[in-house]
Amino acid sequence: MARYSRSAGKDVERAMDRRKKGTLKRGKSGKGGKVKSRKQAIAIGLSEARKKGKKVPKKASKKKKKKKSKKSKRARK
Repeated sequence: MARYSRSAGKDVERAMDRRKKGTLKRGKSGKGGKVKSRKQAIAIGLSEARKKGKKVPKKASKKKKKKKSKKSKRARK
C-alpha cells in the first residue's frame, strides 16, 4: 500500500521546480529568503500537500529521553 498519494507527489514535484527557478521561499510569509536545499524543498512540498488534505504520513515527532532522577537510584539500593 502506498504511503503517499500521487497528487502529494505532484505537490512535491512542483515545490522542487519552484526551488530550481528560485521562487520557492522560506517561512510562513516567504520573507525568509530563497530555499537552497533539496530536503527543505521536499519538506515544503509535503507540508503543502498536508494542508490540502492529501494522503501524506504525519510529521515525525522528536523523541524525548527520560532522565533518571537521583532519588530513584537511591531507592533501588
